[in-house]
Amino acid sequence: MIRIAIANQKGGVGKTTTAINLATALAASGWRCVLVDLDPQGNASTGLGLKQAERVHSSYDLLLGDASLKDAAIPTMIPNLDIVPATVDLSGAEIELVEYEDRTGRLKAAFDKSDTHWDICLIDCPPSLGLLTINSLVAVDSILVPLQCEFFALEGLSQLLQTVERIQKRFNPNLAIMGVALTMYDRRNRLTDQVADDVRSCLGALVFETVIPRNVRLSEAPSHGLPALVYDHRCSGSEAYMNLARELIGRMPTRELAA
Repeated sequence: MIRIAIANQKGGVGKTTTAINLATALAASGWRCVLVDLDPQGNASTGLGLKQAERVHSSYDLLLGDASLKDAAIPTMIPNLDIVPATVDLSGAEIELVEYEDRTGRLKAAFDKSDTHWDICLIDCPPSLGLLTINSLVAVDSILVPLQCEFFALEGLSQLLQTVERIQKRFNPNLAIMGVALTMYDRRNRLTDQVADDVRSCLGALVFETVIPRNVRLSEAPSHGLPALVYDHRCSGSEAYMNLARELIGRMPTRELAA
């Protein structure tokens, strides 16, 4: 199972929107996908139409070892796509994890114990560099970074890259950055182009060619409990995420799909 964390400690950059729609696009392409909602806000769970009463087990139970990945995963309305939802319990997980000796490797241990029912796992990380995000980076093969096309996002990116280096040195030497996805791209704004140019000149081929535009439909879809690709598959945001999924598949290591 290929494991990818969708992470950026800056809030409002499109992590959850990216996680939901990439997972949907991959599932539509035939990949058996599980999305782990590791954000205490639980927006990925809500954005896929999951009600609180349906969240019997959660990523909190997964971290604390009270449920396996298979037991915590719930089928969504999207064929081939399951989700491990988040509940409010997750907001206190960082404090509880401090008491564990292996507090940075809890999620990896849960994944290592799971079977290969899925081809790919995406993790929607919280907007911080705390223990939840660190657990994600220790557990995955690679990281996808959504980056808002604004100046302050560049500062956040440098902090994230430093964190990735520390994780590589101490916990996960195989961790790699799969790519940076430029989000909230507005062609009418010159700053958008300047930020995009700066990121591409700095990171080169790590930056995906596809950019995710500012799009009303992307913002509307979660309120209906639907991915944008289902809510309006013809809008510019949906088309962009389909293109991003194709690029992502092209960068994935060659592996046999789950039996």
